[in-house]
Amino acid sequence: MPSQRLDPTSEPTLLGLHRFNEADAGAAEEALLACCGSHRWALRLTAHRPYPDIESLLAAASEASYDLRPADLAEALADESWMPQPLLGMRAPGSQAAHTALRAAHAAYEARFGHVFVVCLDGVEPEEMLDAVLSSIRTRLANDPDEERLISADELRRIALTRLEHLVATHSEAGAR
Repeated sequence: MPSQRLDPTSEPTLLGLHRFNEADAGAAEEALLACCGSHRWALRLTAHRPYPDIESLLAAASEASYDLRPADLAEALADESWMPQPLLGMRAPGSQAAHTALRAAHAAYEARFGHVFVVCLDGVEPEEMLDAVLSSIRTRLANDPDEERLISADELRRIALTRLEHLVATHSEAGAR
């Protein structure tokens, strides 16, 4: 029985994955760096193309995230600090006092750990976002630096997977240049 191959343009996600797989290495790496700011992570995923399906790409991305060295994690966290967005949770609805408390918590976190606070907010409703971020920062401020580095790495992994899935689902511009 002959194997069935899907037309890479038959489904939006497959089209995005096809474009990612076919992109030149520089464009693929650039697209991946928008998902996670570690060059080692992006190079690893670029080098292992083509991916047969989105699940394989996400599994490889997750594995590469677990393999980040401390310097790679620091690079990715530093990249998060350059994102052109307000502090995490600042766009969420809430009182002025809550937003002031959130700014103070972000500052305390950065002073304690030396990097921006990252947390994956998948599934959190907009009206719950401010409380979720503030609660998470306050809880994590009690962590020792090694424990917080592990938690930050896992949150960054979850964020990168969400971004990567979105990149592929929206017909990635990688290779379209």
